[in-house]
Amino acid sequence: MKALVLSGGAGTRLRPITHTSAKQLVPVANKPVLFYGLEAIAEAGITEVGVIVGDTADEIREAVGDGSRFGVKITYIPQEKPLGLAHAVAISRDFLGEDDFVMYLGDNFIVGGITGLVEEFRTERPDAQILLTKVPDPTSFGVAELDGDGRVVGLEEKPKEPKSDLALVGVYLFTPAVHEAVRSIEPSWRGELEITHAIQWLIDQRRDVRSTTIAGYWKDTGNVTDMLEVNRSVLETVEPSNDGEVDQSSEIIGRVRIEKGARISNSRIVGPAIIGGDTVISDSYVGPFTSVSEACRIQDSEIEYSIVLRGASITGVRRVEASLIGRDVEVTPSPRNPSSHRLVLGDHSKVQISS
Repeated sequence: MKALVLSGGAGTRLRPITHTSAKQLVPVANKPVLFYGLEAIAEAGITEVGVIVGDTADEIREAVGDGSRFGVKITYIPQEKPLGLAHAVAISRDFLGEDDFVMYLGDNFIVGGITGLVEEFRTERPDAQILLTKVPDPTSFGVAELDGDGRVVGLEEKPKEPKSDLALVGVYLFTPAVHEAVRSIEPSWRGELEITHAIQWLIDQRRDVRSTTIAGYWKDTGNVTDMLEVNRSVLETVEPSNDGEVDQSSEIIGRVRIEKGARISNSRIVGPAIIGGDTVISDSYVGPFTSVSEACRIQDSEIEYSIVLRGASITGVRRVEASLIGRDVEVTPSPRNPSSHRLVLGDHSKVQISS
């Protein structure tokens, strides 16, 4: 069995962060989201992995390498444009051959991994198996309709009037039967080959399409709100450790991981939290559910429930919360006189200012 991991999207909902970084490499608890997916695939016993790459191919290649660090062998498959999930299957035909495969969206996060799902698929071997979860707003997802016996009878992509609240999670399992389905469908109104159309074709051909509704935790990390929520979830499991330097005037409370080279002075850190290597925190408060990456600087500031990326600095600011702060960003207070806000913002930025 092989795996196909999609890492080619533009990440428009995470701009401006994704203007300079692949969305799959934005870190959760100081580790790229994509890495969690690759680890889950390896844990399921799958070693041959095709990674679909687009405009951010060089960055993905540099971060992932040949896959040996995850215990897998990576084959990179270029996709000129994001033309749909079924298109990704079509261009991967040579890599996939006649093997069964799991397709995993690289910006999705599933607590508990996929080992049980893969084992079930290997045993039962339906033509297709999809993961479903209940969501409050199904109009933003692919949605499944089930009959009274729980069989999949219909799929719709982002319907205006959903027939259920069951959204497709970004993990799919297929036998080679899906290749005929992909060849048989036409692009949607979006100009994309939709995987939901391919699965619907299998249903219409009376092929064996099954679903598993997961009650565990799943998130599509395509926006800041979901990134912060996933970060919170992962930090709940962090094991406390201290490989840095903490002076006697500092207080470390709860599950806090302090990585090598970090220095903390006259500060209070309340877990769960992670402080990255070579980060310096002084005269500050870092609250729960905060991940601070490597080589950051936090001075005379307060931050909570946030993600801070590599090389960022926060100085003299009270207070920052529910924020995603990009690489090498500088956050400082505005001058008191005259009373004003001075901003240098990239495209698609969002800023909230106290009046």
